[in-house]
Amino acid sequence: MTTPPPWEPPLAGSEAEQLVGAIDRMRATFRWKTDGLDAAGLATTVGASSLTLGGLLKHLAVTEDFHSTVKLSGEPLGEPWASTGWDGSNDWDFTSAADDAPDVLLALYDGAVARSRERFAAALRAGGTDQPVHASDGEGHHASLRRLLCDLLEEYGRHTGHADLLREAVDGRTGEDPDPGWTPPGS
Repeated sequence: MTTPPPWEPPLAGSEAEQLVGAIDRMRATFRWKTDGLDAAGLATTVGASSLTLGGLLKHLAVTEDFHSTVKLSGEPLGEPWASTGWDGSNDWDFTSAADDAPDVLLALYDGAVARSRERFAAALRAGGTDQPVHASDGEGHHASLRRLLCDLLEEYGRHTGHADLLREAVDGRTGEDPDPGWTPPGS
């Protein structure tokens, strides 16, 4: 039997395994779309949009940390974000990426994914997908961990689609899954 690639979700896993597996597949696909590019590649835009792969890297990095701290447990958003003053109310994460070197952006993203994986795994061990998380509607109704994971999956779905277009514009790379033999950093 052939071993599936590390980004492939289980064929028949639990609800939590399927959700986490789907997120990890999107993470790997997104990371592959940004892999091996220089600053010019990460700064490429398409048409009238100002969106870049570098901006997406930084945005998804802060999104990972925000979902796995503030929304999950109510903990404050720590470094490297706390000192920036970012509160999600502007496009700082997208626009400031132009000032960051590729290795800095990739390290921000890879570090945030590693922290997020650890936090979500601990939460799943502690209570499964039905447990309430800190995020609420402001009237005392809290989201479930399932909802939070689905929200993160939705965020990746949207931005991995953007990454498909941007990467194709840089060097023609297309495809849903990484090339055979490619491994995501940290796996």
